[in-house]
Amino acid sequence: MRDVVDLNCDMGEGFGQWVLGDAPDDKIMEIISSANIAAGFHAGDPNSIDRVVKLAHNHGVGLGAHPGYADLQGFGRRYIKTDPAELINDVIYQVGAIREFGRRYGSSLQHIKLHGALYMEAAVNEDLSQMLVDSLQSTSPDSLLFCMGISKTYAAAKRAGQPVIREFYADRDYDNSGSIVFARKVGLMDPEQIAEKCVKACKTGKVTTVEGDELEIEFESICFHSDTPGALKMGKAISEGLLKNGIRIATAGEIASTL
Repeated sequence: MRDVVDLNCDMGEGFGQWVLGDAPDDKIMEIISSANIAAGFHAGDPNSIDRVVKLAHNHGVGLGAHPGYADLQGFGRRYIKTDPAELINDVIYQVGAIREFGRRYGSSLQHIKLHGALYMEAAVNEDLSQMLVDSLQSTSPDSLLFCMGISKTYAAAKRAGQPVIREFYADRDYDNSGSIVFARKVGLMDPEQIAEKCVKACKTGKVTTVEGDELEIEFESICFHSDTPGALKMGKAISEGLLKNGIRIATAGEIASTL
């Protein structure tokens, strides 16, 4: 049983006057322990980065960079075929943006989490994952890397000694491979059912797959997405469900220090 878990959410995912999702960043920040902040390529801009980084600092939430494909139109959920070295440079660029705004408010970078299609591509692409980890070893050796436990990313991080956190996805389905079922758009979900799913995963280490089987899963952090309809209600239900069942919510940094 997991008696302590990180609760993370993707944040600041708008651009200029465009806002995605119905959950205000300041309200979500009150219930999470780690924030993955859009760094400008799939969403986000200098003003939104500044605003959300400041919110994270004021709420004591772990600061995370959330780099993605250069795909504002597709919200970073479309695969883009390009040179892996260019992708790594894009990641370094985006991580640097979040790190510098964090320094502005006295917050250090806690973690890095790839976004959307880039996250899923790295999960199955050993060469890309190795290049990513190699770059982090020289630029962010102390920053946690968020990924799925079954991913090539996790394996590469463990080999290199890069600190790593495994995620459980509250608002995504799992298949029997242990991977989430990638979705470009999701509908409204029942907050209580999502909370029960998270509590079950913490208590039993299992999740029900789309094939109907019970899959064992290991994780240190639970993720939900701010662009999922009803995200605020869902996040509150998850938080309340965990606490009612004796599961404490802590930053990924605090949890990593005990691993």
